[in-house]
Amino acid sequence: MATDPATAFDAMAASYDELEPWYEHLYAVLHGLVRAELAPAPGSRRPRALDAGCGTGFQTAILLELGYETVGVDLSAGLLRVARARCAGARLVQGDVETLPWRDETVDLVVSCGSTLSFVPRPDRAIAEIARVLRPGGRVLLEVEHRWSLDLVWRLASSAVGDPLAYEVTPREAWRAFGRPIREGVWMDYPGYPRLRLFTRRELDRLLGDAGLMRVRVWGLHGVTNVIPSTVLHRPRLGRVTGAIFRRLRALDAALAATRAGRALANSLVVLAAKRGR
Repeated sequence: MATDPATAFDAMAASYDELEPWYEHLYAVLHGLVRAELAPAPGSRRPRALDAGCGTGFQTAILLELGYETVGVDLSAGLLRVARARCAGARLVQGDVETLPWRDETVDLVVSCGSTLSFVPRPDRAIAEIARVLRPGGRVLLEVEHRWSLDLVWRLASSAVGDPLAYEVTPREAWRAFGRPIREGVWMDYPGYPRLRLFTRRELDRLLGDAGLMRVRVWGLHGVTNVIPSTVLHRPRLGRVTGAIFRRLRALDAALAATRAGRALANSLVVLAAKRGR
């Protein structure tokens, strides 16, 4: 897989919407949160939303459904072609979330999902740009990869016994994720994807605070479900027994998403934050 995110996601464009079990669960819970947490206040003027890293338009379509005037940006021309077919009512442009092509304080809401911030080289710049375009009091919903998950353990264990789970790393590479300061994120290689960043909650709080954003709520996804290694769930389909186990784990994972236990070892963090007023 190419290391450049734009090239890598262009190559995925044709099959991007064919969701593996991992993504079926992630988007089911995530999109429930978008609808529940981000609906505009009744009777207000039509607010404007930005989908930063819009991909094929999963979240863009929901923002339109909720009544937002919606714009979106993505590096990948291939993903944007799919998004334009899905979201005819949105203005979608090719661009970089580290240098957003909008003026200061022009949107009421930003969503950045699909682990977008985990793939950008400078997530601090991307978060600063998101804060720049938000109006005071505006909100942002971020979904990112989390460092402290069971997948690090699966990755290490697999590397130590010949890599039967196909994480494609050596034991030394797998152990490196445990060796850095525990409160900081790490960069990691994952099969089939560009290099990505795994964040800690403390790191995210610092990046948000530096940009003038204040965390409101956090959810954790793929904590309990990561009892099954992620490389198993990144397959087109599961066997009958594994599928039955996964369905039960999905229900428990969704129920625990907003709890401390659900966040502790989640593979993905969903963070709702707000921009401080003047």
